[in-house]
Amino acid sequence: MKSARRYSTEALVIRQLDYAEADRILTIYTPGRGKFSVIAKGVRRARSRRSGHLDLFTRVRLDLAAARNLDVVTQADAIERFLFLGEDVTALTYAHYCAEILDAFVPESNHPSSELYAATLETLRRLGRRERDIAVRAFEMLLLDRSGYRPQLHSCLGCGKEIVPEKNYFSPALGGVICGDCMYQDPASVEISVPALKILRNLQTRPQEVLRLNRVEAALQGEMERRLHDYVVYHLERRPKSSRVLESLRTAPAIPA
Repeated sequence: MKSARRYSTEALVIRQLDYAEADRILTIYTPGRGKFSVIAKGVRRARSRRSGHLDLFTRVRLDLAAARNLDVVTQADAIERFLFLGEDVTALTYAHYCAEILDAFVPESNHPSSELYAATLETLRRLGRRERDIAVRAFEMLLLDRSGYRPQLHSCLGCGKEIVPEKNYFSPALGGVICGDCMYQDPASVEISVPALKILRNLQTRPQEVLRLNRVEAALQGEMERRLHDYVVYHLERRPKSSRVLESLRTAPAIPA
């Protein structure tokens, strides 16, 4: 609940929607108030002084006036702009993916998480440092954890026994890993390799150590991406639009230099 008529907050713009002739509805994620939508009136006019401060994926300091429906942006000052996203279509698409699943998994109500807010910003920064795949996997794992969908990776969801390094399976429907003896409980489950499971476990418990890895093999990166993608799709009950764009970028023929 917003008790003050006027208030300020730091925020990250994660979604935009043009409204009326010159307004724009913004979905913002904040460290202290969680996710909610506001309206920036007249921001699409050519002379608007706030438009450059309210671009998508801009970290911004906002002054807002509480209103009956959508609170109104009265002042906006950019704190951090991720300008490289405009020059790198792959990094931009990853950013859209992170924003899309953040928007989908986090309810629009007062569910703040300063840790998730900071992790979202750090993920955007890592996209500019080419640390893309493992950074996005770390973000997915934290988001799933904070939104109540943490996958079980340490004990079998079928029999309850501790998962040991042998042939195991990943089941989005059951919520994580099952051992070979329990694979029959979800015939749609997919085998997960020991190295992939190890890194995913460490992303749950020691993400900063994983993020410091110099290199993760492409095949292993791909396996982890597929397992978490399947998990995200199962719980969203749809495929994120941005993941389709990422796939098309990977399969597009290279442009000759």
